[in-house]
Amino acid sequence: MEELSWVLRPNPQKCGARPPRAKMTESNPEALREEFNRWAEAGRGEGMEQDHLPITLPVLAKMELRPTDNVLEVGCGAGWLSRRVAAMVSRGRVVGMDISDEMIRIARRNSHQHDNLLFVTGEVAEIPWESNFFTHAISVESSYYWPNAAAGAKEIFRVLRPEGSAWILINYYRDNPHCHQWGALLAVATHLLWAAEWSELVREAGFAQVTDERVVDRSPSPEEYTGRWFRDAEQLRAFKAEGALLIHAKKG
Repeated sequence: MEELSWVLRPNPQKCGARPPRAKMTESNPEALREEFNRWAEAGRGEGMEQDHLPITLPVLAKMELRPTDNVLEVGCGAGWLSRRVAAMVSRGRVVGMDISDEMIRIARRNSHQHDNLLFVTGEVAEIPWESNFFTHAISVESSYYWPNAAAGAKEIFRVLRPEGSAWILINYYRDNPHCHQWGALLAVATHLLWAAEWSELVREAGFAQVTDERVVDRSPSPEEYTGRWFRDAEQLRAFKAEGALLIHAKKG
């Protein structure tokens, strides 16, 4: 496995006062599908692995996957993570789901070598799968786009087996002040929630055990930043040091 350039640290919000509740917005699923179809056509799906791998590898390590596990990926994009997981659960099943039919088309095209991997088009509020099937569900950088985040959490709970676990990784959350500018740059509605709100939302879906922590990205940063998501290289480094939010929940 690649060298791990990350660390885990506790979420400091746990010991502080409860933050004010953020406003929940509900986006249009069709608008979301169209936007991510545009991302797929522009080739952005294939680049997600490079961007997200440094914060995803520690989550995979914590999941302790077994060869017979059945895993759902919500918001699979072009399928890079689903393919990686499929190689780890050789006698199990992996289902990658995305709202974008163009992303699913690309994922299928690039995944013929895995006979235990299936990609489906679907929306998290209506997961097209039977109840009590998956041992794990993972979502990397998709949950703040879910049109109805509460309904999505309930659906993940439904399709997990008893004792199954959910792993939701989020870079865009209110506790990290260095990402708040993203909302104005995105063409679709998003949820900018506190870590405590994500935990509460997942707990209200029925999960008995819910914890949150940070995954710090220690991958190299450029000396100069010329992209659109951060003001400069200093803000990018501060964002990565703050860490991604990991919500881990278990179905009782």
